[in-house]
Amino acid sequence: MSNSVDFAGRPFHFIGIGGIGMSALAYVLAKRHLPVSGSDLRPNHITRKLESIGAHIFSRQEASNLEFFGTKVESKEVELNSQEKFPGGNSTLPQVICSTAINSNNLEYQAAIKLGCPIFHRSDVLAALIAEHHSIAVAGTHGKTTTSSMIGYMLLAAGLDPTIIVGGEVNAWEGNARIGQSPYLVAEADESDGSLVKHSPEIGIITNIELDHPDHYDTLEEVVATFQQFANGCKVLIGSIDCATVKDRLKPTITYSLHQDTEADYSVTNIDYRADGTTALVWEKGKALGVLNLKLLSRHNLSNALAAVAVGRHLGLEFGEIAKGIASFEGARRRFEFRGEVDGITFIDDYAHHPSEIRATLAAARLQARPGQRVVAIFQPHRYSRTLTFLEEFAESFGHADLVVLTDIYSAGEPNLGQISGEQLAEKIAQQHPQVVYQPTISTVCEYLIKTLRPGDLALFLGAGNLNQAIPEIITTLCTPATATL
Repeated sequence: MSNSVDFAGRPFHFIGIGGIGMSALAYVLAKRHLPVSGSDLRPNHITRKLESIGAHIFSRQEASNLEFFGTKVESKEVELNSQEKFPGGNSTLPQVICSTAINSNNLEYQAAIKLGCPIFHRSDVLAALIAEHHSIAVAGTHGKTTTSSMIGYMLLAAGLDPTIIVGGEVNAWEGNARIGQSPYLVAEADESDGSLVKHSPEIGIITNIELDHPDHYDTLEEVVATFQQFANGCKVLIGSIDCATVKDRLKPTITYSLHQDTEADYSVTNIDYRADGTTALVWEKGKALGVLNLKLLSRHNLSNALAAVAVGRHLGLEFGEIAKGIASFEGARRRFEFRGEVDGITFIDDYAHHPSEIRATLAAARLQARPGQRVVAIFQPHRYSRTLTFLEEFAESFGHADLVVLTDIYSAGEPNLGQISGEQLAEKIAQQHPQVVYQPTISTVCEYLIKTLRPGDLALFLGAGNLNQAIPEIITTLCTPATATL
């Protein structure tokens, strides 16, 4: 079995190809004209896009899927040097790519082992791509998708034609990945399962560090150790020293901060947070570079933009080029994404699922809300382990909302041990907030909101699960041709 990813023409088969991280890698490989196939139980627009560029998609995860590459699963004897050609002109077994979500009981995974296929975690493929490029990898507990997307967009606008692999979809390149012809690669690097340590980019960015995945880490110290190992593999480390953990435990090569008195390499003054965006004067080592204008809201996005400025300047871009690119960046989908308006009710979709992210997103919503406009936070907790671990923090994170609507916990594959429920979280939040309503299912959430939302409301759907599926149903029910814009 090979111990390194082969980009020389050997086929790739992704188990769970429709996932946001897996599909981005599959897209890049398919665009490099490598043979790609994969399976997913829930075909969607992402898998359809992969099919359109030549990937073969199976709608069921079965052992026989691997027969697509020209060999029989039943055979225990596999001739690796056989001259029989598989799709794409290969004479070797496919490289099978899995995510952490795939367990040993998966039939395709078992078949791959039986055949002797090289099996890699998705992070191995990303690490191999990072290693062969002038790479920029964005890590951190919060802000990875926005920051990596913004950096990719900035380089694209500056004519550097990067390859981009991110954990969210971006309208500018119509998806979660694009293939570039330059040596530059911008990637989102995930710490959730510890695989962050595999990446050794030329430039690494760490936006912040918190405990967010108690299913994998027991303590913050374990999280810090993962980021330290990642930092040691970066030739240049750019970090926000507004995060005390980044400042004290990692010692970045290049620093940025929203506060000029921190003496960071990049900082801002004259900050203006508005309902339509953000403006600030950017400083580089005590010298004013110029004014930065963002379409994105609130302080966390200004911090993300400052990371992009630091990257651009390190690569030798003029501030004017940087500012022009950032000014036209509209963000990634599910990051304060406008989904529609009907009867004066504005619908926003946001991926926030950690207490810190909820506070930041609701602060941005409050900034955008007009006088007298209600901010209605509709939240689907994500994972039992996260909900239980951060119960107190969640209870205190909805202060900027006028009304909080909660539904039950999205398990993300975790077993329900009976320790926590969405209703218990709602009761906890109600101890801190006067207006909290629990609705157990997405269906009952829809029914409640259709009856409760009123003209002028800003309805903010929060969570990393499938809560946002409720938005089209609610809009359709409320919608009339004369009042709706989508």
